Amino acid sequence: MVSVIMLIVCLSGYGTFSIVAMDPETDEYGVAVASRVLDVGYIVPWVKADVGAVATQAYSNPYFGPWALEELSKAKSADEAMRAVLAKDTMPEDRQIGIVDRNGQSASHTGNNTTAWAGHRNGPNVAVQGNILTGPEVVDSMLAVFTRTEGPLAERMLSALEAGDNAGGDSRGKQSASIVVMTKRGGYLGVDDRLVDLKVIDNPEPVQELRRQYELWQYAFMAPAYLRLAGEQKEKENTFLKKTYSLLTKALQSDLESPEVYNSLAWEFALLKKYPEETLQAAKKAHALAPDDANIMDTVAEAYYAAGKYEEAVKWETNALQIEPENAFFLGQLEKYKNALSERK
Repeated sequence: MVSVIMLIVCLSGYGTFSIVAMDPETDEYGVAVASRVLDVGYIVPWVKADVGAVATQAYSNPYFGPWALEELSKAKSADEAMRAVLAKDTMPEDRQIGIVDRNGQSASHTGNNTTAWAGHRNGPNVAVQGNILTGPEVVDSMLAVFTRTEGPLAERMLSALEAGDNAGGDSRGKQSASIVVMTKRGGYLGVDDRLVDLKVIDNPEPVQELRRQYELWQYAFMAPAYLRLAGEQKEKENTFLKKTYSLLTKALQSDLESPEVYNSLAWEFALLKKYPEETLQAAKKAHALAPDDANIMDTVAEAYYAAGKYEEAVKWETNALQIEPENAFFLGQLEKYKNALSERK
């Protein structure tokens, strides 16, 4: 039984392409990975906020992740951490590893015994590596796409993973994929650091499925996290707001039909009194998708209020109260808008 378990552990990182990266603006660290094995995200990614990120693959030694993060936590560079973990190993030429440290320095190792095509590419804030690939074009395209893509770190990494997949990826086929991004208090309500935590365990098109899941995740969890972090980290407020604004504009330009997403984004930006035009667009799109929802009408009212259009705010809040006449919050909102209108006059 033990030998079977060890075989599964070793193979789960075998034949893989991954990207390890960080965003120095937001102190985000992440790993995105895909492979023709079951649940590649179970073994390869190792990430710790304020420390760094590691991908351990090929004939994967799962201790490489904890060992490397421990070295990075001692302020060791990516190269120093890589050398330290390889020195502990009895089979370094069978391993592949990629590391990015807190300073954006990257390091990768591809052992001589890894199965062709195997290799890596490195740049500032990024390490790309793969084995049993269709060719070097996989890692080359990943690095190129990551470098030229804008937006949140997760978007850049996922775009790179898609590029690797489109370039050929794992020469044996497709099965699983994963993306993990961490930043301090980036998790739900700030309870932990998991800004993005997605896995596709078994799917004929795992990278496509990962993209589908991410398209939902970014609005439901990442956008609220960025807005919360903007309030918590005043020195990075504008950076986090710009990241969230990019998600707002992306949603508005998409064919997404989720009134909850548009309503949530509009409400948060209305409270901040930021980007009034786009905020109104999002609120109206939510209303168009759910025309009888009183809470969305309340959001439209708040968006008009944030834009300084108090008469419209009164009108929309009145509409919401026609549906829920006893709603105490709506009544308070209406009073707020009427007072603002009265003061202007």
